[in-house]
Amino acid sequence: MRLLVVGAGATGGYFGGRLAEAGKDVTFLLRPKRAAQVREKGLTILATTGEFTVKPQVVTADALKPEYDAILLTVKAFALDSAMDDMAAAVGAGTTILPVLNGMRHFDTLAARFGAEKVAGSLCKVATTLDAEGRVKQLGPFQQLIYGEHDGSVSARMQALDAFMQGAFFTATLSSNIRRDLWEKWLMLSTLGCVTCLMRGTIGEIEATPGGVAFVNAVYEEILAIARASGSPPGEAYVEETRAMLTKKGSASASSMYRDLTGGLPIEADQIVGDLLKRAGEAGIATPMLAAVYSHLRVYQNRIEAKA
Repeated sequence: MRLLVVGAGATGGYFGGRLAEAGKDVTFLLRPKRAAQVREKGLTILATTGEFTVKPQVVTADALKPEYDAILLTVKAFALDSAMDDMAAAVGAGTTILPVLNGMRHFDTLAARFGAEKVAGSLCKVATTLDAEGRVKQLGPFQQLIYGEHDGSVSARMQALDAFMQGAFFTATLSSNIRRDLWEKWLMLSTLGCVTCLMRGTIGEIEATPGGVAFVNAVYEEILAIARASGSPPGEAYVEETRAMLTKKGSASASSMYRDLTGGLPIEADQIVGDLLKRAGEAGIATPMLAAVYSHLRVYQNRIEAKA
């Protein structure tokens, strides 16, 4: 199996680097500046278990050919359109696209461009960031890649992909209910992003304030209602475990959207929060807390876009 990883940022760099470290046939599709950096210095990952550097195969969009069995798409959601243009030449008749973007709107966008049959369900769970030197820094010990067919079937292509992903120093899981898995991640990710961005603090800092726990639970319940109306509701054990994590005393947890916001970078407000509001409206679910958070995030994002 040949895998193309689109992007060598915090997510793509981590999972692609781990696969390359394990000797898998991995090529990174990169923009010219990042490609030159990785070719010269390699890709360094500062993992929780230690530092390592790999010298992976690198290609730019102008040299792509349809010779890949799978494409791991790891860009930010607001960069999806340009990423699709860059990777289009690599999508062959038998190519499977595995997007690990936040939210779920990207599945429809990819299906419209390349065909629904090419887009599998996939997500990742990892806390990483890219430092000033272009190195991938792992912020927590969890590292999981989950994939599966949207209809829950265990297809031959998913079995082949699962065999390829094993032994690469992260947990690789073939799911028989990827839609539920996607909603579980979105539930946690969006609540974490909403509360930390609005309150400009970590979970522990929010919990320590008067009314902090009640605020988190109010946001959580609105998003949970949307998830339960989706047809693929989160499991109840997961719901309670996530609630406890989001209100844990002293927790240093914060979202990647919060890190981007405090760093003055673009954020995925539309994809993580705006799309939830759209689904809530379609389901007739009232979400005043979520609407307030989205307005707040759009004020910030509008300023970023005006500067750009």
